[in-house]
Amino acid sequence: MKVALIQLAYGDDESVADRTARVVDLVLAQEGHDLVVLPELWPAGGFDYRAWDERAEPVDGPVARALAAAAREARVTLHGGSIVERATPTDGDGHGLWNTSLVFSPAGELVATYRKIHRFGFGEGEPKLMDPGADLVVIDVPVASAGPRASVAVGLSTCYDLRFPELYRALLDRGAEVFVIPAAWPAKRVAHWTLLGQARAVEDQCVVIQCNTAGTHAGHEMGGRSQVVDAQGVVLATAGHHEEVLSVEFDPAETHAWRGAFPVLADRRLR
Repeated sequence: MKVALIQLAYGDDESVADRTARVVDLVLAQEGHDLVVLPELWPAGGFDYRAWDERAEPVDGPVARALAAAAREARVTLHGGSIVERATPTDGDGHGLWNTSLVFSPAGELVATYRKIHRFGFGEGEPKLMDPGADLVVIDVPVASAGPRASVAVGLSTCYDLRFPELYRALLDRGAEVFVIPAAWPAKRVAHWTLLGQARAVEDQCVVIQCNTAGTHAGHEMGGRSQVVDAQGVVLATAGHHEEVLSVEFDPAETHAWRGAFPVLADRRLR
């Protein structure tokens, strides 16, 4: 499986339209990959809380349409990071805004959405402005090198979710072999980002794909250090602190081989 992580950097002086056009160009350059991943909330600004309401859009809005066209032209499965989604509140106390990941097929179809379950901010930021997601999402991503019908089961999560191992156990129980984690993780806690990614890989015997943000926006320096970790916890590749595209290839069959050689998951007692 060949994946590209677009560790996007941006500041406060770039319009959403200009940033979207730049992202589309970066995606188009990744033709030949099975999966391309973008960071969390790149259109709205990961920490630019004051802009979220203005920049919110539905899952078929202008950013989504641009990403769908890019996925179709590049012929890749595209994990579009996440947007601030605007939709009808699901209950009377809801805000009608979610931190929502969008995944597009190589045909440009929206094949999955994931609303972030764990909201970061300790009562401010996401908890104050957004509603939590509730659904676990595992999708099959085609792998060209393994044959026309081959695919890998990919579990979706976002940024702060990484701190909650029970989510990844639940994704594992739904068949996930790979976890994809877009993020806007700040530089001051980037050591946790790398450590927790390895922990999730080791404890669940899954490949972990982590795509972070670079640059500085809304007064927050982002951590970068996107990485891909194999099912044994070995870091296959890692990015630096600036904008970078990380291209990594791994064999999903090695995950199955490791699970067979070291069958720790069969010894679980608690569910």
